[in-house]
Amino acid sequence: MENGYAVKLQKVERPTNRSYYVNFPVALAEALDMRKGEEFLWIIEDKNTLILKRKKTRRPRTAPKLKT
Repeated sequence: MENGYAVKLQKVERPTNRSYYVNFPVALAEALDMRKGEEFLWIIEDKNTLILKRKKTRRPRTAPKLKT
């Protein structure tokens, strides 16, 4: 078994369109500092591997400096 977060693909069919959704676990989204409305790109590496990449690169968060 691989380490990671298991998710299920959801399919939504409406009269005007069909969509598939992947939900991110909160712990993963928070660890990656994902924000509402932020854009990502899916990159297909092969039929078993998808890579999710931020459209705009952001600098990593830094811990606040402690006052001495």
